[in-house]
Amino acid sequence: MSKLSTLKMYMRRPERLQQPTDLYSHRVTLIDGGELDLADWRGRPALIVNTASKCGFTPQYEGLQRLYERYHEAGLELLGCPSGDFADQEYEDDAEIGSFCQRNYGVQFPLSARTSVRDHPDPLWADLTSQPGSAPPKWNFTKYLVGGDGRLIEHWGSTVAPEGPKITGAIERVLSGEEPDGV
Repeated sequence: MSKLSTLKMYMRRPERLQQPTDLYSHRVTLIDGGELDLADWRGRPALIVNTASKCGFTPQYEGLQRLYERYHEAGLELLGCPSGDFADQEYEDDAEIGSFCQRNYGVQFPLSARTSVRDHPDPLWADLTSQPGSAPPKWNFTKYLVGGDGRLIEHWGSTVAPEGPKITGAIERVLSGEEPDGV
């Protein structure tokens, strides 16, 4: 991506929705070619993260996998969405992405096929970043917590560690049935 096209990408802002929409109304193509209907996650919170295999934040896969292991049985879902939108830091081939994530981080949570999350966002990401209080990712490993009702609860930037108190606290509050603070 050229510097000019990168600048244009950052200048584009999604339209802000006045009311939240149901993020679980989307279907996602998975890295193995299958399809994930997010409606199947209704009633369970989910952490949705834009990922990249060749980024300084890539080791966050380790923390995301530990979050998945720690909270999945309690109800948390997790979806990684590999993207090359930021400095083209993702492999082109889905099989190579999957192999990299499994080999280096033991990733067991679902990964989407390589997708755009900001440049020309796919429908899930266009909806996710247009929600009230949301924002498009500024870089790889931006994290979005969605409630069991399909509404965005909160989001965090790349520098917020997956296992840090901000994210684990929000996950624990949602899993315990507490009213989320919201975005």
